[in-house]
Amino acid sequence: MPERGLHLSERDAPADFKVGVDNAIFSVDTRHNRLLALLVQRSSAPFRHYWRLPGTLVRPSESLEEAAHRILAETIAVENLYLEQLYTFGQPGRDPRDPEAHPGVRHLSVSYFALVRYEDTRLLGDRPEPVAWYPTDAVPQLAFDHNQILNYGRQRLRNKLEYSPVAFRVLPEAFTLNELYQFYAAVLGDNFADYSNFRARVLKLGFLTDTGLKVSRGAGRPASLYRFDEEAFELIKDKSMVFASA
Repeated sequence: MPERGLHLSERDAPADFKVGVDNAIFSVDTRHNRLLALLVQRSSAPFRHYWRLPGTLVRPSESLEEAAHRILAETIAVENLYLEQLYTFGQPGRDPRDPEAHPGVRHLSVSYFALVRYEDTRLLGDRPEPVAWYPTDAVPQLAFDHNQILNYGRQRLRNKLEYSPVAFRVLPEAFTLNELYQFYAAVLGDNFADYSNFRARVLKLGFLTDTGLKVSRGAGRPASLYRFDEEAFELIKDKSMVFASA
């Protein structure tokens, strides 16, 4: 504790934080086997014309999660989604405006990651800044530290697919095994298990129920439609590497 009469140096003084929320919003285009990320193009400095994650400063009257949902509502129209808090990013200098425009002020980003159903998502076109889906393997250099946030969110999504039923939050209620496989392959990448091994592994785990219905998806024989059985999944959810890749 400093002696009475001495002042804290600028280096030792407590930081004045502004808290924002940035969303890493993902979706899977199963038709083209692509994992997508939602980006917004900045219209002002710094990083003018750079793409960024959808984000906002938190209002005095709202919680962090309310701010995250507000970002979603202002960017896309969607019903089925999964949202969870990701990580807090607060390295000094992450916002280049801090030292000059806001002396003593630091910007914290409490990040969230969201997974939405691509087919049911509509981008809102009445925003002042353009919004677009980008394949995650073609994302450009983003504003601020948003590449780091996006990569962290992508890894979290991959990890969750290994042990949780997050995929079934955004898949249709009834789906084919190939549609499920394409979803996992798009997220987990080229090293994911081949279809035959995936099919055998998933059916053996016993949390998919055959509806008895079949559907035709282009050429080939009609495929069976399955539903996710949440009660059956509860019995095996503590097993490690439920969706392990090959």
